[in-house]
Amino acid sequence: MTNFAFGLGIGTKSASGEWLEVYYNAPLLNASAELIKAVASAVGYTGGNQTLEVEQSQLKALEAAFLSVDAEDQAEIVEVLEGSRQPLVLCILETDAEPATTAEVYLKLSLLSHRLVKPHGLNLAGMFGKLPNVAWTTEGAIALDELPKRQLAARAQGRVLDVHCVDKFPKMTNYVVPAGIRVGDAARIRLGAHVGEGTTVMHEGFINFNAGTLGVSMVEGRISAGVVVGNGSDLGGGCSTMGTLSGGNNVVISVGENCLLGANAGLGLPLGDRCTIEAGLYLTGSSKVALLDDQNNEVAVLKASELAGKPDMLFRRNSLTGRIEAKTNKSAIELNAELHKHN
Repeated sequence: MTNFAFGLGIGTKSASGEWLEVYYNAPLLNASAELIKAVASAVGYTGGNQTLEVEQSQLKALEAAFLSVDAEDQAEIVEVLEGSRQPLVLCILETDAEPATTAEVYLKLSLLSHRLVKPHGLNLAGMFGKLPNVAWTTEGAIALDELPKRQLAARAQGRVLDVHCVDKFPKMTNYVVPAGIRVGDAARIRLGAHVGEGTTVMHEGFINFNAGTLGVSMVEGRISAGVVVGNGSDLGGGCSTMGTLSGGNNVVISVGENCLLGANAGLGLPLGDRCTIEAGLYLTGSSKVALLDDQNNEVAVLKASELAGKPDMLFRRNSLTGRIEAKTNKSAIELNAELHKHN
Protein backbone atom coordinates (compact mmCIF):
# COMPACT_ATOMS: atom_id res chain seq x y z
CA MET A 1 0.00 0.00 0.00
CA THR A 2 1.22 3.50 -0.81
CA ASN A 3 0.66 6.55 1.36
CA PHE A 4 0.84 10.30 0.96
CA ALA A 5 -0.21 11.47 4.41
CA PHE A 6 -1.26 9.83 7.66
CA GLY A 7 -2.61 11.16 10.93
CA LEU A 8 -4.13 9.78 14.11
CA GLY A 9 -6.23 12.57 15.57
CA ILE A 10 -8.55 13.53 18.37
CA GLY A 11 -11.21 16.11 17.68
CA THR A 12 -14.49 17.78 18.44
CA LYS A 13 -17.92 17.07 17.00
CA SER A 14 -21.10 19.09 17.12
CA ALA A 15 -24.26 17.70 18.74
CA SER A 16 -25.39 16.69 15.24
CA GLY A 17 -22.21 14.68 14.64
CA GLU A 18 -20.40 17.17 12.40
CA TRP A 19 -16.63 17.35 12.80
CA LEU A 20 -15.64 20.83 13.99
CA GLU A 21 -11.88 20.32 14.26
CA VAL A 22 -9.20 17.62 14.54
CA TYR A 23 -5.89 17.74 16.41
CA TYR A 24 -3.02 15.68 14.99
CA ASN A 25 -0.14 15.44 17.43
CA ALA A 26 2.36 13.82 15.04
CA PRO A 27 1.14 13.62 11.42
CA LEU A 28 3.26 11.66 8.97
CA LEU A 29 4.23 12.34 5.37
CA ASN A 30 4.91 9.35 3.12
CA ALA A 31 4.51 6.75 5.87
CA SER A 32 6.04 3.37 5.07
CA ALA A 33 4.03 0.68 3.31
CA GLU A 34 4.68 -1.59 6.29
CA LEU A 35 3.06 0.90 8.67
CA ILE A 36 -0.01 1.34 6.48
CA LYS A 37 -0.39 -2.41 6.04
CA ALA A 38 -0.16 -3.00 9.80
CA VAL A 39 -2.68 -0.24 10.54
CA ALA A 40 -5.05 -1.51 7.85
CA SER A 41 -5.39 -4.86 9.59
CA ALA A 42 -6.24 -3.13 12.87
CA VAL A 43 -8.89 -0.65 11.69
CA GLY A 44 -10.17 -2.05 8.40
CA TYR A 45 -8.53 0.41 6.02
CA THR A 46 -8.97 -0.82 2.44
CA GLY A 47 -7.01 1.76 0.48
CA GLY A 48 -7.57 5.15 -1.11
CA ASN A 49 -8.24 8.35 0.82
CA GLN A 50 -10.27 7.49 3.92
CA THR A 51 -11.34 9.16 7.15
CA LEU A 52 -12.03 6.44 9.71
CA GLU A 53 -13.54 7.05 13.14
CA VAL A 54 -11.63 4.93 15.65
CA GLU A 55 -13.40 3.21 18.52
CA GLN A 56 -11.80 2.72 21.92
CA SER A 57 -12.11 -1.02 21.36
CA GLN A 58 -9.73 -0.76 18.39
CA LEU A 59 -6.92 1.06 20.20
CA LYS A 60 -5.14 -1.99 21.58
CA ALA A 61 -4.92 -3.52 18.11
CA LEU A 62 -3.80 -0.18 16.68
CA GLU A 63 -1.09 0.19 19.33
CA ALA A 64 0.16 -3.33 18.59
CA ALA A 65 0.20 -2.53 14.87
CA PHE A 66 2.39 0.53 15.45
CA LEU A 67 4.77 -1.39 17.71
CA SER A 68 5.09 -4.18 15.11
CA VAL A 69 6.68 -1.70 12.69
CA ASP A 70 8.72 0.19 15.31
CA ALA A 71 6.48 3.29 15.19
CA GLU A 72 6.89 3.97 18.90
CA ASP A 73 5.90 7.64 18.64
CA GLN A 74 2.52 6.71 17.15
CA ALA A 75 2.06 3.94 19.75
CA GLU A 76 2.64 6.52 22.51
CA ILE A 77 -0.16 8.66 21.06
CA VAL A 78 -2.51 5.67 21.18
CA GLU A 79 -1.57 5.03 24.81
CA VAL A 80 -2.47 8.62 25.75
CA LEU A 81 -5.79 8.44 23.89
CA GLU A 82 -6.96 5.29 25.63
CA GLY A 83 -10.01 6.12 27.72
CA SER A 84 -10.64 9.49 26.05
CA ARG A 85 -14.24 10.57 25.69
CA GLN A 86 -13.41 12.71 22.67
CA PRO A 87 -13.96 11.21 19.20
CA LEU A 88 -10.87 9.74 17.56
CA VAL A 89 -10.14 9.71 13.85
CA LEU A 90 -7.60 8.05 11.59
CA CYS A 91 -7.04 9.93 8.34
CA ILE A 92 -5.11 8.08 5.64
CA LEU A 93 -4.47 9.77 2.30
CA GLU A 94 -3.13 7.56 -0.45
CA THR A 95 -2.87 10.54 -2.80
CA ASP A 96 -2.81 14.32 -2.58
CA ALA A 97 -6.29 14.66 -3.99
CA GLU A 98 -8.72 17.48 -3.19
CA PRO A 99 -9.70 17.09 0.48
CA ALA A 100 -13.09 15.45 0.95
CA THR A 101 -13.64 15.81 4.71
CA THR A 102 -12.92 18.22 7.55
CA ALA A 103 -10.43 15.71 8.97
CA GLU A 104 -8.52 15.68 5.67
CA VAL A 105 -8.30 19.48 5.60
CA TYR A 106 -7.00 19.57 9.17
CA LEU A 107 -4.41 16.91 8.33
CA LYS A 108 -3.12 18.95 5.40
CA LEU A 109 -3.06 22.19 7.41
CA SER A 110 -1.16 20.34 10.14
CA LEU A 111 1.41 19.09 7.64
CA LEU A 112 2.12 22.70 6.71
CA SER A 113 2.44 23.94 10.29
CA HIS A 114 4.58 20.95 11.29
CA ARG A 115 6.93 22.03 8.44
CA LEU A 116 6.55 18.67 6.70
CA VAL A 117 5.40 20.47 3.54
CA LYS A 118 6.17 23.98 2.28
CA PRO A 119 3.42 26.38 1.17
CA HIS A 120 1.94 25.48 -2.23
CA GLY A 121 3.07 21.88 -1.69
CA LEU A 122 -0.44 20.49 -1.13
CA ASN A 123 -3.72 20.28 -3.01
CA LEU A 124 -6.10 22.43 -0.93
CA ALA A 125 -8.74 22.95 -3.62
CA GLY A 126 -12.26 23.15 -2.20
CA MET A 127 -11.05 23.22 1.39
CA PHE A 128 -13.26 26.13 2.50
CA GLY A 129 -16.38 24.12 1.85
CA LYS A 130 -15.09 21.39 4.17
CA LEU A 131 -14.33 23.72 7.09
CA PRO A 132 -17.25 24.71 9.35
CA ASN A 133 -17.37 28.18 10.84
CA VAL A 134 -16.67 27.61 14.53
CA ALA A 135 -16.75 29.55 17.79
CA TRP A 136 -13.30 29.12 19.36
CA THR A 137 -13.76 29.46 23.09
CA THR A 138 -12.18 28.79 26.48
CA GLU A 139 -14.01 25.46 26.31
CA GLY A 140 -12.76 24.57 22.86
CA ALA A 141 -14.55 24.51 19.53
CA ILE A 142 -18.34 25.00 19.67
CA ALA A 143 -20.84 24.86 16.81
CA LEU A 144 -22.42 28.28 16.33
CA ASP A 145 -25.99 27.01 16.73
CA GLU A 146 -25.01 25.50 20.10
CA LEU A 147 -23.19 28.56 21.39
CA PRO A 148 -26.13 30.45 23.03
CA LYS A 149 -27.10 27.47 25.21
CA ARG A 150 -23.46 26.86 26.16
CA GLN A 151 -23.07 30.52 27.13
CA LEU A 152 -26.26 30.41 29.22
CA ALA A 153 -25.16 27.20 30.96
CA ALA A 154 -21.80 28.76 31.80
CA ARG A 155 -23.47 31.85 33.28
CA ALA A 156 -25.77 29.66 35.34
CA GLN A 157 -22.66 28.11 36.85
CA GLY A 158 -21.14 31.51 37.59
CA ARG A 159 -18.70 31.39 34.67
CA VAL A 160 -18.17 33.38 31.50
CA LEU A 161 -17.65 31.38 28.32
CA ASP A 162 -15.06 33.51 26.55
CA VAL A 163 -15.31 33.45 22.73
CA HIS A 164 -11.86 34.18 21.31
CA CYS A 165 -12.98 34.34 17.69
CA VAL A 166 -15.47 32.99 15.15
CA ASP A 167 -13.62 31.57 12.18
CA LYS A 168 -13.03 28.55 9.97
CA PHE A 169 -9.39 28.40 11.10
CA PRO A 170 -8.02 28.01 14.63
CA LYS A 171 -4.76 29.52 15.79
CA MET A 172 -1.71 27.45 14.92
CA THR A 173 -0.19 27.31 18.39
CA ASN A 174 -3.13 25.29 19.76
CA TYR A 175 -2.07 22.54 17.34
CA VAL A 176 1.69 22.86 17.02
CA VAL A 177 4.48 25.19 18.14
CA PRO A 178 7.36 24.64 15.69
CA ALA A 179 10.86 24.68 17.12
CA GLY A 180 12.89 27.87 17.17
CA ILE A 181 10.18 30.53 16.83
CA ARG A 182 9.03 33.54 18.88
CA VAL A 183 5.44 34.78 18.71
CA GLY A 184 4.05 37.98 20.21
CA ASP A 185 0.34 37.28 19.64
CA ALA A 186 -0.45 33.65 18.84
CA ALA A 187 -3.99 34.50 17.70
CA ARG A 188 -2.52 36.15 14.59
CA ILE A 189 -1.08 32.94 13.15
CA ARG A 190 -3.61 30.55 11.61
CA LEU A 191 -3.28 26.78 11.45
CA GLY A 192 -1.74 26.00 8.07
CA ALA A 193 0.92 28.68 8.41
CA HIS A 194 4.50 27.58 7.79
CA VAL A 195 6.73 29.40 10.30
CA GLY A 196 10.41 28.78 9.63
CA GLU A 197 12.96 28.14 12.35
CA GLY A 198 14.44 31.43 13.55
CA THR A 199 11.32 33.45 12.72
CA THR A 200 10.01 36.06 15.15
CA VAL A 201 6.41 37.21 14.69
CA MET A 202 5.83 40.44 16.60
CA HIS A 203 2.47 41.38 18.12
CA GLU A 204 1.12 43.03 14.95
CA GLY A 205 2.53 40.39 12.62
CA PHE A 206 0.08 38.05 10.85
CA ILE A 207 0.55 34.79 8.93
CA ASN A 208 -2.30 33.17 7.01
CA PHE A 209 -2.67 29.51 5.95
CA ASN A 210 -0.57 28.04 3.11
CA ALA A 211 1.87 30.89 3.62
CA GLY A 212 4.78 31.87 5.82
CA THR A 213 8.53 31.99 6.19
CA LEU A 214 11.20 29.51 5.13
CA GLY A 215 13.85 30.51 7.66
CA VAL A 216 15.01 33.41 9.80
CA SER A 217 12.66 36.39 9.51
CA MET A 218 11.29 39.28 11.56
CA VAL A 219 7.58 39.63 10.81
CA GLU A 220 5.85 42.83 11.91
CA GLY A 221 3.54 42.98 8.90
CA ARG A 222 1.02 40.80 7.10
CA ILE A 223 1.82 37.58 5.23
CA SER A 224 -1.36 36.86 3.28
CA ALA A 225 -2.58 33.46 2.08
CA GLY A 226 -0.16 31.89 -0.38
CA VAL A 227 2.72 34.32 0.22
CA VAL A 228 6.15 32.78 0.89
CA VAL A 229 8.97 34.75 2.51
CA GLY A 230 12.55 33.62 1.94
CA ASN A 231 15.26 33.14 4.55
CA GLY A 232 16.71 36.32 6.06
CA SER A 233 13.89 38.60 4.91
CA ASP A 234 12.00 41.00 7.17
CA LEU A 235 8.55 42.60 7.03
CA GLY A 236 8.38 45.99 8.75
CA GLY A 237 5.56 47.22 10.93
CA GLY A 238 2.22 47.56 9.15
CA CYS A 239 3.48 46.33 5.78
CA SER A 240 1.29 44.05 3.68
CA THR A 241 1.69 41.36 1.05
CA MET A 242 -1.07 40.78 -1.49
CA GLY A 243 -2.27 37.18 -1.38
CA THR A 244 -3.98 35.31 -4.18
CA LEU A 245 -7.32 35.63 -2.37
CA SER A 246 -6.96 39.40 -2.00
CA GLY A 247 -6.31 40.37 -5.58
CA GLY A 248 -3.11 38.66 -6.68
CA ASN A 249 -5.08 36.51 -9.14
CA ASN A 250 -2.95 33.55 -10.25
CA VAL A 251 0.36 35.27 -9.57
CA VAL A 252 2.09 33.78 -6.53
CA ILE A 253 3.35 36.70 -4.49
CA SER A 254 6.66 35.92 -2.82
CA VAL A 255 9.60 37.58 -1.09
CA GLY A 256 13.10 36.40 -1.91
CA GLU A 257 15.97 35.96 0.52
CA ASN A 258 17.55 38.85 2.47
CA CYS A 259 14.84 41.34 1.54
CA LEU A 260 13.34 44.19 3.53
CA LEU A 261 9.80 45.56 3.29
CA GLY A 262 9.73 48.89 5.09
CA ALA A 263 7.04 49.96 7.54
CA ASN A 264 3.61 50.34 5.88
CA ALA A 265 5.00 49.17 2.54
CA GLY A 266 3.02 46.84 0.29
CA LEU A 267 3.92 44.12 -2.18
CA GLY A 268 1.84 42.82 -5.07
CA LEU A 269 4.42 40.97 -7.19
CA PRO A 270 7.17 38.35 -6.70
CA LEU A 271 10.24 40.03 -5.21
CA GLY A 272 13.75 38.79 -5.98
CA ASP A 273 16.59 38.23 -3.52
CA ARG A 274 18.23 41.14 -1.66
CA CYS A 275 15.53 43.66 -2.54
CA THR A 276 14.22 46.56 -0.47
CA ILE A 277 10.89 48.40 -0.68
CA GLU A 278 11.03 51.67 1.20
CA ALA A 279 8.58 52.54 3.95
CA GLY A 280 5.10 53.52 2.77
CA LEU A 281 5.52 52.38 -0.85
CA TYR A 282 2.89 49.96 -2.15
CA LEU A 283 4.30 48.22 -5.20
CA THR A 284 2.00 46.24 -7.51
CA GLY A 285 2.67 44.63 -10.86
CA SER A 286 1.00 47.48 -12.75
CA SER A 287 2.92 50.27 -10.97
CA LYS A 288 4.96 52.43 -13.36
CA VAL A 289 8.62 52.45 -12.30
CA ALA A 290 11.50 54.63 -13.45
CA LEU A 291 14.62 52.47 -13.68
CA LEU A 292 17.76 54.40 -12.66
CA ASP A 293 21.45 53.70 -13.16
CA ASP A 294 24.11 54.15 -10.46
CA GLN A 295 24.26 57.90 -11.24
CA ASN A 296 20.48 58.21 -10.79
CA ASN A 297 19.93 58.76 -14.50
CA GLU A 298 16.67 57.41 -15.91
CA VAL A 299 17.26 54.36 -18.09
CA ALA A 300 13.67 53.32 -18.79
CA VAL A 301 10.09 53.51 -17.54
CA LEU A 302 8.37 50.17 -17.23
CA LYS A 303 5.78 48.22 -15.29
CA ALA A 304 6.96 46.80 -11.97
CA SER A 305 5.92 43.35 -13.18
CA GLU A 306 8.85 43.49 -15.61
CA LEU A 307 11.15 43.56 -12.57
CA ALA A 308 9.40 40.67 -10.82
CA GLY A 309 11.93 38.23 -9.39
CA LYS A 310 14.91 40.45 -10.25
CA PRO A 311 17.53 40.46 -7.45
CA ASP A 312 19.31 43.42 -5.84
CA MET A 313 16.66 46.08 -6.41
CA LEU A 314 15.79 49.10 -4.29
CA PHE A 315 12.27 50.47 -4.81
CA ARG A 316 11.56 53.99 -3.55
CA ARG A 317 9.26 56.96 -4.15
CA ASN A 318 10.86 60.23 -5.19
CA SER A 319 9.81 62.75 -2.52
CA LEU A 320 9.86 65.63 -5.03
CA THR A 321 8.15 64.13 -8.07
CA GLY A 322 6.17 61.31 -6.43
CA ARG A 323 7.24 58.80 -9.06
CA ILE A 324 8.37 55.27 -8.13
CA GLU A 325 12.02 54.62 -8.84
CA ALA A 326 14.13 51.46 -8.87
CA LYS A 327 17.88 51.11 -8.78
CA THR A 328 20.54 48.64 -7.73
CA ASN A 329 20.27 47.84 -4.05
CA LYS A 330 23.63 47.81 -2.28
CA SER A 331 22.55 47.78 1.35
CA ALA A 332 20.11 44.87 1.80
CA ILE A 333 22.57 42.33 3.16
CA GLU A 334 24.13 44.75 5.65
CA LEU A 335 20.69 45.96 6.82
CA ASN A 336 19.33 42.51 7.53
CA ALA A 337 22.54 41.27 9.17
CA GLU A 338 22.19 44.09 11.72
CA LEU A 339 18.47 43.35 12.25
CA HIS A 340 19.14 39.67 12.98
CA LYS A 341 22.17 40.18 15.21
CA HIS A 342 20.15 39.46 18.36
CA ASN A 343 17.26 37.45 16.89
